[in-house]
Amino acid sequence: MFVKNLFGKKTKGIGIEVAPERINIVQLRKQGQNYKLETYLTREVPEGIFEEGQIVDSPALAELIQELLTENNIKVKKVATSVPMREAIIRIIPIPAELDDQELRDMVLNHEAGLYLPYPREEVDLDYQKLGFFEDEDGIEKVQVLLVATRREVTDTYLDTFQQAGLEVDVLEINSFALIRTIREQLRQFGPQEAAVLVDIEFESTEIAIVVDGVPQFSRTVPIGTFQLQSALSRAMNLPTKRDTEMLQGMTIPNTPVDGLRTGATGINPGMAALLRVLGELADELRRSIDFYLNQSGELEVAQLLLAGPGGGIGQLDEFFTNRLSLPTAQIDPVAALSLEMDEEIPSVVRPSLGIALGLGLREI
Repeated sequence: MFVKNLFGKKTKGIGIEVAPERINIVQLRKQGQNYKLETYLTREVPEGIFEEGQIVDSPALAELIQELLTENNIKVKKVATSVPMREAIIRIIPIPAELDDQELRDMVLNHEAGLYLPYPREEVDLDYQKLGFFEDEDGIEKVQVLLVATRREVTDTYLDTFQQAGLEVDVLEINSFALIRTIREQLRQFGPQEAAVLVDIEFESTEIAIVVDGVPQFSRTVPIGTFQLQSALSRAMNLPTKRDTEMLQGMTIPNTPVDGLRTGATGINPGMAALLRVLGELADELRRSIDFYLNQSGELEVAQLLLAGPGGGIGQLDEFFTNRLSLPTAQIDPVAALSLEMDEEIPSVVRPSLGIALGLGLREI
């Protein structure tokens, strides 16, 4: 599905999401209070370019990005892109409020960071952002600082790949931050004691981020993604395993009572039974993550699970998690969340997979 930009005009920049199975390119334009989707391009990434979620063939990936832009006559120099959350360390740290900006910077980057990093300081790229003020138990005013770190070899690989494609990365962020930007309005409906759980079901893994007040407080990556779901389905139906997970997107999860699944007393085919087993494992991992977080954080409650990513749009998956975890679950719709105007309709099953790319596009407006 392509929405072409016919005029090839020079624009400010675009958002490019690179994932192990596909590239998504998005270009947005502000139109009054809303946004117009100027360009949406997507292309499959062949096997061998990524391994275990990491780029292992930069030149091939750079060529793919360059081809996609050239074929669609898109002339840009600057792009926003993101690295997977599992490549990042995200921490919220309290710092004395009386420090000025320079002292704060020095303290966060040169002193505090070292306490939270499992790697030597010189091997990481760091950034931080001030959040809100609070009083600690001794009545001392502190400021919460969000610290984000990635290993330099990871950021260098991404910057190098885009440089080879003739592009300059002016924004490199964590993909969960891009996703949060896309659904910012949706997250505003929750109070300060309510957590939303972002469940981003990607190709080879699911990234879980527990978000309070628009800030990820806890993150974890589980090695179950659309590829594992489709493989279970294919094996059970004696079909060859393919990278293309189109078959999965055509599925609708049956509304089966949980007890029926446990006893095996369900009239469903072996493929669906295998798929439900893997989804059950994912639900158990989600439950563990949520319980762990709630045990650490006292007063909070989980208000909603939000499903995103290529696996987030599977039919009735929201109902499956609602039943399995007894927590309200919804599939995100970034198109509706941003009141996006577009020339060509994007099917609802695909929409949850655009959260990251659209969030990157927003950075370039």
